[in-house]
Amino acid sequence: MSEFDLLRRLAAEALGTALLVATVVGSGIMAETLTKDVALALLGNTLPTGAILVVLISILGPVSGAHFNPAVSLVFALKGELTARDALGYVAAQVAGGVAGTVVAHAMFALPLIDASLKMRTGGAQWFAEGVAAFGLVATILAGIRFNRSAVPWLVGLYITAAYWFTASTSFANPAVAIARSMTNTFSGIRPADLPGFIAAELCGAVVALIFMNWLLRGAGEAATTKEAQP
Repeated sequence: MSEFDLLRRLAAEALGTALLVATVVGSGIMAETLTKDVALALLGNTLPTGAILVVLISILGPVSGAHFNPAVSLVFALKGELTARDALGYVAAQVAGGVAGTVVAHAMFALPLIDASLKMRTGGAQWFAEGVAAFGLVATILAGIRFNRSAVPWLVGLYITAAYWFTASTSFANPAVAIARSMTNTFSGIRPADLPGFIAAELCGAVVALIFMNWLLRGAGEAATTKEAQP
């Protein structure tokens, strides 16, 4: 990642988030158009999302790290692998890219470019589900980097594909994507009023995952070295 300057990294983050959101929103619109079966529509939304994540992380990961997610950027900032300035830039690029992705999806289906969602997604169970979704995503990324970095695109894509179905919230797990999805009154939308609960849960889940995985992935040698270094 260090061989690319900040501007190129921000462009990669914006592009990746835009294409991710365009896929989420666009496949939701297509699925809703083709079937009235909600389960089948969700499947039609799930598979393209998991697939595009594999593609985007594979091609843009070498440029920016392929976060496409403020919660992930927060984790890497807390790990000291991203400066505060760069992390803020990443978040701004991700949110802007996500909004652009919604606009692109709407334009492709001849819908109003911005249309605030009316779909209610709120309540303790939904918030807890988002915390679980973000926890699992960050745990997948950190363990994948530790043990099999080249598999991370597939691990993330498969995790999100599964989490669409085992979480009550259908696994947004991404504040930038949640913001973008509040601007579409289609299958994948979320009311703007419901964003604070989702975003707070996602950030909390990500931080808890960082704390837990830092402990879990610390090998015996590392733990011993740390203990010896203590006064």
